[in-house]
Amino acid sequence: MKSKILITEELSEEGVQKLKAEMDVDVVKGMKHEELLKKIKDYDALIVRSATKVNRELINAGVKLKVIGRAGVGIDNVDVDAATEKGIIVVNAPEGSTISVAEHTIAMLMSLSRKIPQACSTIRDKKWEKSKFMGTQVYDKTLGIVGIGRIGAEVAKRAHGLGMKVIAYDPFINSERAKELGVSLVTLDELLGESDYISIHTPLTKETKNLIGVETFKKMKNCVRIINCARGGIIDEKALAEAIKSGKVGGVALDVFENEPPKDSPLLAMDEVIATPHIAASTQEAQVSVAVTIAEQVLAALKGGPVKNAVNMYAVKPEVFEAIRPYLSLAEKLGKLASQLAPASIESLEISYHGEIAEKETELTTTAILKGVLELIISNVNYVNAPLIIKNRGMKVVKVKTWAIENFTSLISVRAMTGKGDVTVAGTVFGKNDARVVKIDGCRINAFPSGYMLIAKHLDKPKVIGPVGMVLGEAGINISGMQVSRIKSEGQEAIMVLNVDSAVSDEILKKMQKIDGIIDVKLAVL
Repeated sequence: MKSKILITEELSEEGVQKLKAEMDVDVVKGMKHEELLKKIKDYDALIVRSATKVNRELINAGVKLKVIGRAGVGIDNVDVDAATEKGIIVVNAPEGSTISVAEHTIAMLMSLSRKIPQACSTIRDKKWEKSKFMGTQVYDKTLGIVGIGRIGAEVAKRAHGLGMKVIAYDPFINSERAKELGVSLVTLDELLGESDYISIHTPLTKETKNLIGVETFKKMKNCVRIINCARGGIIDEKALAEAIKSGKVGGVALDVFENEPPKDSPLLAMDEVIATPHIAASTQEAQVSVAVTIAEQVLAALKGGPVKNAVNMYAVKPEVFEAIRPYLSLAEKLGKLASQLAPASIESLEISYHGEIAEKETELTTTAILKGVLELIISNVNYVNAPLIIKNRGMKVVKVKTWAIENFTSLISVRAMTGKGDVTVAGTVFGKNDARVVKIDGCRINAFPSGYMLIAKHLDKPKVIGPVGMVLGEAGINISGMQVSRIKSEGQEAIMVLNVDSAVSDEILKKMQKIDGIIDVKLAVL
């Protein structure tokens, strides 16, 4: 049965069609909150822009919700905490409008410098006031960027092209990344004191609310120019109006306001202010990109896979995500395999990363393992709630990294410990996407982690493998792959891994268990 998706606001057709190709999609725009509360109970996914308020009440009403998609960068209209408590993935599309917002920022910067909107207005009034609009060069001026994330980084690139010196304040970026971008990392006070232009590119949070206010204006250069294409509320608008009146601020370009539309804002009556109606991301290219991106993210979440733009799970940079993507599926299957081979309920896990994978961020792969461990025993487990479920069940998780390794470039190992013994499974990825299980309880194998897998421990002697094949053949079950390897020395124990094309009943497993030499046999479904 297809999942149902509700879209409540405008979304480019390219994104809608991508969703409709795989799921049932309803587009119902302009619903009142009360109407949405009644309707949401039937849907697995909700996609909004900025107008729909996805509050705790709505999230609680969405009893089937698995994912909420915000088609844009910000998520201030979504109660992420409430969604996380329910195990609902919240995704956005932070990259789709990056270039458009960066270009709009530069357009605003240039418009401020040359007073283009004001000059245009007088021309339309049939005036010719050439001497009134003396401008300022941006060349050799200092641009201070508050928040050097995706958009801030693109603004920095364009500012370099204009011959500007770029400095940045961002507590979440390291000096190596700043060096790559050609910017100097400074404190906020240093940025305020050194900048001729200040551009805001940070999200609106409790920490950034009114970040630019009465005290910060005092630390700025006289006649500083400020651009905000991020979020309203980061700048204290009353304090800004006073700073403009005093001459501290020489010009302001705003695409966002604390209240939108800003009907009674005194800023709109000031000649030093130019404004646009929250259109920085409003380009055809950006809207298509955002729609397609959010569609891809929602589909990935509904299919239970990793979602690179989920805001309520461990976030990784796009380039890191691409590097670890092949290992995410492997990690999830290793967790699922360990869970099915464990002799009793798992009490603790030891997750080991060896080789090149140990040098990468492994939080997301660890979450994938935890999801796999839980998937067959708990419904609706995902990348958001898996760590919390593991914690609530009192299961201890230890993570180990080892850079030195033999035989494999990278190896992920999962040891599941129970009151009746342990089981260890390990896997790697060959090439770009060729995932394999390469060890079970220290025994070397080379098996595809997919579909139905029979794992049989047996005595290393003749007339064991053949009878197993006979039992499967009589049941009409085809063997698509086989691996046999000794656990210990010749004549003692061995392990047999069979990939089969269909499910194996308990009755057939019991028949195998009776074969002379079989110690234990289990079916794992991956």
